[in-house]
Amino acid sequence: MTCNVENECSAVFPFDEKELIPRVVQAALDMEGCPYEAEVNVLITDGETIRSYNREYRGIDRETDVLSFPNIPFERESDFSAAEGCEADYFQPDSGELILGDIILCADRIKSQAQEYGHSQKRECAFLVAHSMLHLCGYDHMTEEEAAVMEKKQEDLLDSLGLTRDCPDM
Repeated sequence: MTCNVENECSAVFPFDEKELIPRVVQAALDMEGCPYEAEVNVLITDGETIRSYNREYRGIDRETDVLSFPNIPFERESDFSAAEGCEADYFQPDSGELILGDIILCADRIKSQAQEYGHSQKRECAFLVAHSMLHLCGYDHMTEEEAAVMEKKQEDLLDSLGLTRDCPDM
């Protein structure tokens, strides 16, 4: 698995984001039974930049905590066969890895939401990555039922990594 993490705003966290994020990405891929080695790109940016991305790509002119850009047009959640037969579109030619998609995280929101929800920045970052990885695997939360499925999967994933609400930042 390749997980490229770029902290373009040079945000400083009390944890190692370049260790944490790939660990959450791999756990999500394992949980969802991804049969391929995969590539995921993660950009950490500031509030104004993510607002710009949100405006450009979603038509919503406000800051958000995370944006997900799936590369695969899933018909069913975690049905990775959607990529088969279109290798040129969905697989990295050099490594053969499945290009799952891109995640943009807002450093400002990781910090403020951790404080707001009363848990560590590490837990908040991991939560946002887990949430976004589910989007990259074809999940959505447009209905109450879909939201319930995502919430359960997010909690299960974080619990499996020991990233509970009371986990420290270190």
